[in-house]
Amino acid sequence: ARVGASLERNRLRGLERLRVLELQQEKILLQAEQEKSDRLLLNILPHSIAERLKRGEHTIAERHTDVTVLFADLVDFSTLANHTDAQELVALLNDLFSRFDSLADRHGLEKIKTIGDCYLVVGGLPEPSARHAVAVAEMALDMLTALADLNQQRGLRLHLRIGLHSGPVVAGVIGSRKFTYDLWGVTVNLAQRVQASGVPDRVNVSAGTYELLKQDFRLTERGTVECKGQGLVRTYLVDAKK
Repeated sequence: ARVGASLERNRLRGLERLRVLELQQEKILLQAEQEKSDRLLLNILPHSIAERLKRGEHTIAERHTDVTVLFADLVDFSTLANHTDAQELVALLNDLFSRFDSLADRHGLEKIKTIGDCYLVVGGLPEPSARHAVAVAEMALDMLTALADLNQQRGLRLHLRIGLHSGPVVAGVIGSRKFTYDLWGVTVNLAQRVQASGVPDRVNVSAGTYELLKQDFRLTERGTVECKGQGLVRTYLVDAKK
């Protein structure tokens, strides 16, 4: 009986150790899945916004009074898309936008999204920055250099039209399944209009952004342009950093 009881205790202890090992393995797998989910979340949301969602906040919307918005769009890209193999086209855009993503990280800016062949980035949020316009203008000039490098490497003649405008925006998260961090307001619309009416392969900026850049950059006045929904808008071209 004593031998039987001893064997039973040993068996139960073995089962207990096995269960502990199973729980530890489950914990490791759960942590790995959590880290994977966190990385995916950070790929689509700013770090501070992702942390707020993880803490259980359901509605995230903030008004930022002083940011700089950049729109960049490839000139006549639809024509190229109609005559290019699908995989080659996607590979080209992925190459170019990956370069832009690296520039956004380097300059401490927040990529918002891509819309077709259009790239949207902003400085000054979600964390305020006193040099948001300078950082965005620096990135804009670097984007032109990145496109020139890509053209040389791939034997292409792509052109980029870039527009900047500074002012207030509303930023927030929308969606319940596929989260999107987006911007709204006149500042976003005007940045897009400045880009759409801008000179290709130059950094076009509004008068508001010009005031924030004139101490650090050489700029040339371009004159007024007609911006849909905004009327005549005075614009400038960023030549180089002083």
